[in-house]
Amino acid sequence: MTNKIYKKILVIGPSWLGDSVMSQTMLHLLTKQQKKIKIDILTSKCYIPLFHNMPEINQTIINPIKHGTMELKKIYTFSKTLRNKKYQQAIILPNSFKSALIPLFAQIPQRTGWRGEMRYGIINDLRILNCKNFPLMVQRYAALAFNKNIIKHSNNLPKPLPWPSLSISSKKINHILQKFKIYSNKPLIGLCPGSGSNSTKCWPHYHYAVLASKLMHDGYQIALFGSIKDYKIGQNINNLILKKINNYHNLIGSTSIDQVIALLAGCQAIISNDSGLMHITNALNRPLIVLYGGPSDPHFTPPLSHRAYVIESKNKHLRTKKQNNINNYHQNLIDIKPDQVLNKLKKLLTIS
Repeated sequence: MTNKIYKKILVIGPSWLGDSVMSQTMLHLLTKQQKKIKIDILTSKCYIPLFHNMPEINQTIINPIKHGTMELKKIYTFSKTLRNKKYQQAIILPNSFKSALIPLFAQIPQRTGWRGEMRYGIINDLRILNCKNFPLMVQRYAALAFNKNIIKHSNNLPKPLPWPSLSISSKKINHILQKFKIYSNKPLIGLCPGSGSNSTKCWPHYHYAVLASKLMHDGYQIALFGSIKDYKIGQNINNLILKKINNYHNLIGSTSIDQVIALLAGCQAIISNDSGLMHITNALNRPLIVLYGGPSDPHFTPPLSHRAYVIESKNKHLRTKKQNNINNYHQNLIDIKPDQVLNKLKKLLTIS
């Protein structure tokens, strides 16, 4: 097959894990519109295994440009290597000025994206965002799959939107569980207590510790998941749990993306902050409780699953207000008590 038969699109992937998961909605819409299409994605090396689980992707390309840097010579040199791939369109998901330079230097004729950081002239298929018209992040991604003259409001998008969906074999799930010495003698509950480096989006570690202790007392085993950035939170939880025995597994900072996808798929249920792992859990369609507060907002990045439940504090503090405490937790999240989460979890397990 020649390139003239297939439309070739390069997607500049998001910088964050959760956004990367949500981008699958747009990828799926692209493949539905045009059967003869090949979508490559430029992404961080650590997210390559995530996109390998998405059937919409033809090829993953590692982005050599580090997040938060502006190395113009390196960007230009790398972009030139993409010219021979003859992409007809680039879709730029990040809002940064830098992310739009690669398609420009790669001489991709149609460059699609939201205006972001004043990217006039850099993006020639430019969209001006009205937040009220596209209140959800997933809607903003989805809109980029269509002609801008067709989709001017979220009401114009297909209904229902296809949600992200990851599948993994039971054989691989069991292999990874055994690798981390997690056996099926007791049902596994996953806890995702981190949120990168933003502690104001986190349910307090001492609440997670109380919840974990109660669940182990009730006959469950517990696994903590997160990146190396969440290591301190994991250690704080460890220090508060007295009887860990063989029911407790702190895997924070110890897993790859590929491994954590399998581990989350092996959980009977997951409790999480608004984080990338929450979005992976949604895509795996596992029972999930998400704790929102502070800067995290279920009206912007909600869980995209019918098996997910949101818990927010009834005490409506301003989202921008920070609690004055040593851990920088937000009062909205401090107000959510472990028993409240435990009761919701028991109901969730009953109907799942």
